[in-house]
Amino acid sequence: MKKRLSLLLAVILLLSALSGCASSAPASQPSEAPSVETESAAPAAEAEDGSAEPEAEEPPAPQICDDGRARPSSCGRLQVVDGKLCDESGESVMLRGVSTNSLITSEGFLNDALFRELAEDDGVNLVRLAMYTYGVGVIGYSTGGDKDRHKADIFNGVELARQHDMYVLIDWHILSDGDPNRYADDAEAFFAEMAERYCDCDNVLYEICNEPNGVDWPTVRQYADRIIPVIRERDPDSVIIVGDPQWSSDLGSVAADPLDYDNILYTLHFYAASHGDDSRALVEQVSAQGLPIFVTEYGVTAATGGFPRDLESADKWIELLERERISYCMWAFSTSPEPCSAVRSSVLKYSGFETEDYTQTGLWLLETLAKYNTK
Repeated sequence: MKKRLSLLLAVILLLSALSGCASSAPASQPSEAPSVETESAAPAAEAEDGSAEPEAEEPPAPQICDDGRARPSSCGRLQVVDGKLCDESGESVMLRGVSTNSLITSEGFLNDALFRELAEDDGVNLVRLAMYTYGVGVIGYSTGGDKDRHKADIFNGVELARQHDMYVLIDWHILSDGDPNRYADDAEAFFAEMAERYCDCDNVLYEICNEPNGVDWPTVRQYADRIIPVIRERDPDSVIIVGDPQWSSDLGSVAADPLDYDNILYTLHFYAASHGDDSRALVEQVSAQGLPIFVTEYGVTAATGGFPRDLESADKWIELLERERISYCMWAFSTSPEPCSAVRSSVLKYSGFETEDYTQTGLWLLETLAKYNTK
């Protein structure tokens, strides 16, 4: 009996010990090391607290080097990236400018006070110097005009733009001559001199043929293939703007056979009362295809520069250009007695303009610059 009690007591003690071992481990503690499968259930992207990390965000869109008044001092030498005009680091930039009329007849506007006024008060960051290649008397560079005088005006305009932190467009302004190849020898010598002189200047752009007309794109392309290498040899990284047939409105031909150079833009000219929805649709189409465009000349009037003004169409154009990041330059900051001129023909001064000095065209220009430029 005593042996049986001893045996029973031993069994009870053994069961108690086993029960104590089992209860000493927490219920959540696994009895074995975690398996590989258990490790894979906690991905590396999981946060420490077990919650899922947020998905990676899309890379930020390219920054815009444009406080409304993009300047050489902040944006440097321009370039063309993915079909858009950009600053030296590849950020998008907009130039909003004015063009002179014939440079020889606009010499009075090449003054320090006006360039300061345009830059500081009006928000202009580009001035286009329109040097006519064909004209009567002194006007035409290649038709008996004083070449040294024309070049002196260019030098003066470029220096004034530099002093007032604006970009400047040197415009080989063919018009009545039609075919740019007609005076290609003069163009070659002219742009060789300009590129040699301005190769180290961040604010200079070259427009090698204003409005080809009466010729097709292969003819204009032949000219471009002659002039562009002349500039590139001396100024390898400059922005060059190339006109196209039909007074620089035939972007369709260009888009079908673009030039094989870097830092090239193609000219678009429009006049709001003559070019409407169809022209805007073409611009949207070729811009979507990546064609680099620069509106080096536009007006709010008919294509003749005369009446009517169509400010509603002009507003639609500017909205399109702003949306597509296409820079633009208005024709013309001039007192020429035409509706396309910004200043009244009766005004006898060249700076210090007041509200009453401007035409309806000029007032629209100031309102438009104020709308899209920030201080």
